[in-house]
Amino acid sequence: MTIIDFERVSFTYPDSDAPVLDDVSLSIPEGTFALVTGHTGAGKSTFIRAINGLVPHFTGGEYSGSVTLRGETNRNTLDSAPRDLADLVAFVPQDPSAAFVVDRVEDEIAYSLENLGVDRTVMRRRVEETLDALNIEGLRDRSVRTLSGGERQRVAIAAALAPGPRILLLDEPTSQLDPQGAEDVLAALQRLVHDLGITVVLAEHRLERVAGFVDLAVGMRRGAPVALGDPARVLELLKSGPPVARLGRLVGWSPSPLTVRDARRVASTLHLTARPEGERVAGKLLMEAAGLRAGYGRRVVLNDIDVSLDEGEIVALMGRNGAGKTTLLRCLAGLHRPESGMVNVRGEAPVAGRTVSLCPQRPESLLFAETVGGEVEVTLKATGSDSSIETALDALGISELRDRHPRDLSAGQRLLVAIASVVATDGPLLLLDEPTRGLDHQSKTRLVGFLRSWANRRRAVMLATHDVELAAEVATRVMMIATGEVIADGQPRDVLGDSSVFAPQMARVFGPGWLTPEQVVAAL
Repeated sequence: MTIIDFERVSFTYPDSDAPVLDDVSLSIPEGTFALVTGHTGAGKSTFIRAINGLVPHFTGGEYSGSVTLRGETNRNTLDSAPRDLADLVAFVPQDPSAAFVVDRVEDEIAYSLENLGVDRTVMRRRVEETLDALNIEGLRDRSVRTLSGGERQRVAIAAALAPGPRILLLDEPTSQLDPQGAEDVLAALQRLVHDLGITVVLAEHRLERVAGFVDLAVGMRRGAPVALGDPARVLELLKSGPPVARLGRLVGWSPSPLTVRDARRVASTLHLTARPEGERVAGKLLMEAAGLRAGYGRRVVLNDIDVSLDEGEIVALMGRNGAGKTTLLRCLAGLHRPESGMVNVRGEAPVAGRTVSLCPQRPESLLFAETVGGEVEVTLKATGSDSSIETALDALGISELRDRHPRDLSAGQRLLVAIASVVATDGPLLLLDEPTRGLDHQSKTRLVGFLRSWANRRRAVMLATHDVELAAEVATRVMMIATGEVIADGQPRDVLGDSSVFAPQMARVFGPGWLTPEQVVAAL
């Protein structure tokens, strides 16, 4: 039995010429764990928002066709506003904090239950069950304003799950979660699908995380579904998939594996030479921080941390959600004053927007101009730079977006625009906080190329990320922090290679030292 039916749905945003959804007709069965996948800007977020009526009720624009949600009574999203569908379908957006209404975590989870008039006794039980399911009982009394990005994401998912919807929609649900947190959340969602028959539809770019959980995939290309069905077949058609699938295409495995377990079964057919050696980048000291202690009120986040970056380095800052990564970046940028310790960039205190450029977790907070080109132009004028707008946009492969309004772009495109606007300051130290949210593999590859070229010009990059595969591909050094302290600092092959949580897929298949599919192929 199908629960979601699209019938010839087309949609164009206001002030846009091209449709974001183009004659979409498909059905999703009840009790399915479905992945919506495709390149950045393919229409995945719009597709999901059409299921609960945010498109077109909230967005406006030109809409045709119909989306029907089937249950005890069939409901057409054109006839029912999103609030009228709240008992049937729940939604977690890319920016989870945008959905928060109250300040305390437990109250936020209970809020939707109160709106639906759930009995207080039932409400208490559901809140407790949801806290346990997402493993966030320890956050119960915290203010949502004090949570890390990943913690906010888990709370938002919990708040959506609490009312017991029949359909759960998630847009990039693991983008800010550490690897273990992502696995826990996806396992909890899978249990809901298998045990309770809930239908879960999610859009996600980090396919190495979700490929082993989903049982149906919708492949999107330029606003239209090009394939619907088995995830392996859909990802093969899109030439997409996790690193093990990329390796499969490179070495001729058919079908390409989607999980580490599947890849291990055929890995014995490959005969590899010696493991690759790591390289230590040697350059002049660019940034030094010593004895950093920082926090918020009485809560200590960083505890006597020492950090240094040399010219030419790309350092991946990793650790579980709430470890202090964002706070450290803000201290290094001069935006958060530590209680003690010092930071200097080339011998002087950091100046945000001059000697240090920081792109935050929420890049939308940097975007306020009418066009993409205007965003970069503002930065160039503020710094007195004689660089061109085209140079900044070309470096990240987004020159075709120059005349678009930033708010009309996908989340991944907005992220690239924000990075382009901050690097236009031309400061020697670039700090990025979760720089791959919403990026497909092609866009991520362009970002990797840009970061390498940036570091090669006697500069340095530090990026806080939960994207293990990005760290394996681009980092020259990995720094791991936990409970506000540095617990590991070294080459990626050493720090990530034997980790039970942060190891990339190639290390899980072939052992420590192997980081990327291309590295494996070069060793055949």
